[in-house]
Amino acid sequence: MHTALLVVHMIISVVLIVLVLIQRGKGADMGAAFGSGASGTVFGSQGSANFLTRTTAVLAAMFFVTSLSLAFLSVEQREVQSVTDLPVPAAPVGEAQETAPVPSQSPRPADVPVAPGD
Repeated sequence: MHTALLVVHMIISVVLIVLVLIQRGKGADMGAAFGSGASGTVFGSQGSANFLTRTTAVLAAMFFVTSLSLAFLSVEQREVQSVTDLPVPAAPVGEAQETAPVPSQSPRPADVPVAPGD
C-alpha cells in the first residue's frame, strides 16, 4: 500500500511539474489577443488555458491528498522510541570487559626539577 501510494505520488508530482512548465505566463495572453496564431491550436485560443489550469488544480489537490496519506502511513508504521528506552547490549559470554588502565606511579625524569611541596 505504501509503495503503491508512493509511486502514484511521484507520477503526480512529475506530471504537475510538466503542466506548470507548459503553461504560459500572464504576459503571453496579450500576444494571443492580437492574433499571434494561437487560435489555430488544438485547444483554441482560450481552451488550453482553462484545460491546463483545471488539470493543474486537480493534480495539486491529488498531490496534497497523497502527501497527507503518506505522512499518515509513515507515522502508523513507525514505533517512536527514545534513546533512553533502548536496551544496553550485554557483553558476550566468556569475554571480559575491558577497563581503563590505571596509571602507575612512575618516577619523574631526572631532568625535570622537583616542585616545592612534593
